[in-house]
Amino acid sequence: MGGKYFDEWQLGERIEHAIRRTVTETDNLLFSTMTHNPQPLHLDAEAAAASEFGQILVNGTFTFALMVGVSVGDTTLGTLVANLGYDKVVMPAPVFIGDTLRASTAIAELRPSRSRPDAGIVTFRHELHNQRGELVCRCERSALVKKRPT
Repeated sequence: MGGKYFDEWQLGERIEHAIRRTVTETDNLLFSTMTHNPQPLHLDAEAAAASEFGQILVNGTFTFALMVGVSVGDTTLGTLVANLGYDKVVMPAPVFIGDTLRASTAIAELRPSRSRPDAGIVTFRHELHNQRGELVCRCERSALVKKRPT
């Protein structure tokens, strides 16, 4: 487990991340309360049962953070200078307690940094799917990544 240097990435390269994660009620409850998100769909079983979902909906920000976090070990662990931004975030299907999620990453863009000759910008396209194969989250993450030391 370890990130790659800028010069080691290839456009279109794809990684299926080995870490899979079953989302628990505790994950959702702790994340929602620690971020001060009082949304009843995330915290109130009775209110959620009466919603169109019929059950508690996992906090979307948790879903997003899990997707990015799972990817770090294979993409930027030890090679990241900075995350520059997140773009094109979509969540086309809900995540529920008990869903098992798996992530993949593709390299969408590579370009040298204009301001840092020792680094380049990698655009990662992260995707997260549930156990039914449904896409539950996708985003593009731009990161400033170190070049291999000479």
